[in-house]
Amino acid sequence: MPRTDKLITVQANLLADEYNNESHCSLLIYILQQGFEYSRGGAFHRAGSPSQPKNFIQKSEVSSRRRGMVDNRYATALVIACVLSALATVYLSVAVGTQHWYQYSSPPVYGEHNASELRSLRDEFAEGEFDEKTYSDSLFRLNGTVGLWWRCLQVPTNTHWYKEPDPKLVMECVSFTLSQQFTPKYKEPGNHNSGEDMIRTYLWRCQFLLPLVALGLVVLGGLVGFCACVCRSLSPTLGIGLLHLLAGLCSLATVCCFLAGMDLLHRVSVVPDRVDATLGWSLYLALISSPLHMMAAALLVWAARSHSKSYYRMTAYRVA
Repeated sequence: MPRTDKLITVQANLLADEYNNESHCSLLIYILQQGFEYSRGGAFHRAGSPSQPKNFIQKSEVSSRRRGMVDNRYATALVIACVLSALATVYLSVAVGTQHWYQYSSPPVYGEHNASELRSLRDEFAEGEFDEKTYSDSLFRLNGTVGLWWRCLQVPTNTHWYKEPDPKLVMECVSFTLSQQFTPKYKEPGNHNSGEDMIRTYLWRCQFLLPLVALGLVVLGGLVGFCACVCRSLSPTLGIGLLHLLAGLCSLATVCCFLAGMDLLHRVSVVPDRVDATLGWSLYLALISSPLHMMAAALLVWAARSHSKSYYRMTAYRVA
């Protein structure tokens, strides 16, 4: 082995031992050889020799182009992830603040007796004490809609509305207070002596806590991302991606808890005949926000992992 190759091998082994990475020893040997040939070619060129190491120059140009393409892919992934995160956050925020999660369609009412009964249900719904059976019956019989923080009824504006074939309806809403959100649910709605239904109680609490946790995780990820942009570092990108993944899971769990809670409520309640129940657009917004958060998380994690590998390779080049 020539003396120059021995020196190159010794230097490569020393660098590999210093950075505790034996797998890059061959790479370091190749880089040192190319650098030695390039420096020797430069000396010959300065002396007037026509020989020029064009292969090394071409390889360096190709590697620089590849690095530029990789950087563009990182930037594109980050921009798309930010757009998806913003859309998901807006969708989830609108879903939490609106009442169209579950909608009931009640049959028309005929007769003054039924009308007076519905008026009493309306008065208890708006001004009476909070009771699950009272507001559930009102929702069933008065075209009600329910959300995470609101419960609403469609009530007629005219006093003798039951005599009209198509009365005009307006929506009246009452919000759930924070204490009402933590009110326990009972095995028989309205009967406090029937015992607490732990499953429905915790499903109800999870359905309004989980979206707040999801929004908090997204806000925290945004603050961390802003700090990373100020510091010009991509290191926290992996953590931001994991936060978005948890936010997507919380959004999906919110929808599952809500649907499970409504199904259990229908099982323990007496739903009147000819009452149809449908899912509202607010629930669909919350459902759409979950995959959007997960797609943003996938892009952020991919960018973080790919950038760390590329940065590790560039470190080996710089050390050589």
